[in-house]
Amino acid sequence: QVQLVESGGRLVQAGGSLRLSCAASGRTFSSYTMGWFRQAPGKEREFVGGITWSGGSTYYAASVKGRFTISRDDAKNTVYLQMNNLKAEDTAVYYCAARFRFRDIVAVPYTSTADFGSWGQGTQVTVSS
Repeated sequence: QVQLVESGGRLVQAGGSLRLSCAASGRTFSSYTMGWFRQAPGKEREFVGGITWSGGSTYYAASVKGRFTISRDDAKNTVYLQMNNLKAEDTAVYYCAARFRFRDIVAVPYTSTADFGSWGQGTQVTVSS
């Protein structure tokens, strides 16, 4: 299991930008598909976006596509979530998650919480309107 620590969450005004970071432990970070999820009060945890282990292909939820960008630096064992044009409805605790490739021959764009075995503690993002 990889250990994950998120950082970068804070209070930001609507229309602003924020970059979250997720630092991972371990030597096989490049073999993990990384995901970002969020959970607002009273709501279920939802998928935000992901980046695969092979070539770093990215994929996003419709609600954030065009505003959020995920990237990874395998040399630093870190994945990033760049959030632009933030809206009040983006307010949530943001979680980083990891899934090892196991027997995957090709990278799969996993989106379910059940697909990811390692989770960070979360970082709060609050967008004021």
